[in-house]
Order: sequence, then C-alpha cells, then structure tokens
Amino acid sequence: MSGATAAERAPRQRFETARVGTRAGDWVQLLKPRVISLVVFTGAAGLIVAPGPVSPVIAAVSILCICLASGAAGAINMWYDRDIDIVMQRTATRPIPGGRIPPDEALAYGLGLSVLSVALMWLATSTLAAGILAFSIFFYAVIYTMWLKRSTPQNIVIGGAAGAFPPMIGWAAATGSLAVLPVVMFAIVFLWTPPHFWSLSLYACKDYGRAGIPMLPVVRGARHTRWNIFVYTLLLLAVSLVPSFLHLCGTLYTVTALVLGLGFVACAVRVLLEKQDASGVSLNGDKAARLSFRFSLAYLFLLFCGLLADHGLTWWLS
Repeated sequence: MSGATAAERAPRQRFETARVGTRAGDWVQLLKPRVISLVVFTGAAGLIVAPGPVSPVIAAVSILCICLASGAAGAINMWYDRDIDIVMQRTATRPIPGGRIPPDEALAYGLGLSVLSVALMWLATSTLAAGILAFSIFFYAVIYTMWLKRSTPQNIVIGGAAGAFPPMIGWAAATGSLAVLPVVMFAIVFLWTPPHFWSLSLYACKDYGRAGIPMLPVVRGARHTRWNIFVYTLLLLAVSLVPSFLHLCGTLYTVTALVLGLGFVACAVRVLLEKQDASGVSLNGDKAARLSFRFSLAYLFLLFCGLLADHGLTWWLS
C-alpha cells in the first residue's frame, strides 16, 4: 500500500484520526469528568478558605492531585461495575461495556493515576493531605464500589463520605492540619449526597432494579425514599448553618446557605407531595424528582460559591 495515491490515503487517514479522537475521549470519559468538576471545586474551596498564604504552584499541584485521584477512583469504579453498567440504560455506553477500552487497561489506568496523585500530593504538600487523598480513593473504589453499593440500601448514605473528603484535602494541603470548618464542609457534602442521588434513583429505579443494585427505592419503595429525601434536606439545612453559629463565616454565607437550603427543602416537599400511586411511584414522570436532582447540583456549587465570596469579602474588609 506504500504506492497509494494521496487521494486513496486521505479517507484512511481521516478514519484513523477519528479513531484516535474517540479513543482519547473514551479515556477521559473513564475518569467521570462531570464528577471530577464538582470534586475539584469543593477541594479548591477548602484550599482557598484555609488560613495563611499558599504558593500558587502548591495550590495548582494540589488541585491537580485531587483531579487525578477523583478520576482514578472513577476508572476503578467503572472497571469493577462493568457487569452491571452493561445492563443499565444510563451506563451501557460507557467505554468498558461499550467495548472500547479493555477492562485490564482501565484497571491499570486507575491504579497508576492513584499512585501518581498520592505520591505527588505527598511530595508537594503534606503527609496528612496525601493520607486523606489515599483514603478517599480507597473509600470510593473499595468500601463503596466493591462492598456497599451492592450490599445495602444505605450505600449512598455511607458511601457519600467518598465525595466529601476534598474540602478536607484542600485545607490539609494548604495548612498541613485540619480545623472545624473543613470538617463542617465535609459534613455538608456528606449530607447533600443522599438526597442528590435518591432523587436520581427515583426516576432511574427500573435501571437499578435490572442491575440488582439495592438502591433505596428498589428495596424500600418510592414513598420511603421520598420521606428520606425530605429528612436529609432538613439535616443539610441545619448543618449548612453551623459555620454561621460558630462565627466561622459572615452574613453573606449565612444568607446564601439559608436561601439555598430552604429552596432544597421546597424541592423535597414537592417530591414528597408529587402525584403518585399507593406505593409512592410518580404518576407524572417524576418531574419533581428530576427538578430536585438538578437543583441539588446547583445547590452545592452555589453554596460553596457563597462560602468563597464571604471569605473574599472578609479578607478585603480586614
């Protein structure tokens, strides 16, 4: 084929270029980039509100490590869950069940990024930050993915800790220690996770049922799940105001937390009162649950934006 003309080579080159582009996209998708964005943001928030100056280089390396660690945990999760991903409509097109990335390569990818992120964090910041980062990967990949997810309807409640560590990691990277505020930030993300994922599970219940995942609406029913969403949004509202009561934040954060918290509770009330049958299954396509899920994404982002803005305002005034 070395004697092929330019016209004959062009289509083959375009096809090979498309394959390389798709391949690169698959490797990125394996890292769960949408999850990474929120994880990195909360980790950066913990780093920014920490007291004392932080070198821009150290800050950038710390955020990179959190990004790599989150992606590594996501890749290991996709490797382990490939058997259930293929039967769920929401996940069937992921790179491994889609046949675009071999499972063993995905696992090596995840493990390699895990080691790289922890080692780099340890070299650049502190043993504490690297230790929490390593534990967060282990918690998500092993405790949640390999144990809790398939064994208990409380999988999201306990497993929520995995995504709640980044603020503590960011703070520890900046200071080499921990304090009350990053622990409260951890608690906020921890309590936000159940109503966020349970709202999703209400309208993805059949998917989880086919895969044999004991999500709360599959095991305990939709009505029980609706009440749990409501209760957890109330707890979240209360905990989000703890920094205000402890005088760790100012008025701007307090107003932000109160408005967003009441908005989340209002969404939970709509989920609770949505038109449903005797078992609690929605009769109008789970519109309230879908709205609650979308609001929950905006809630966490805007709450931490309020925290950062309050911190910036306090710094400027002082």
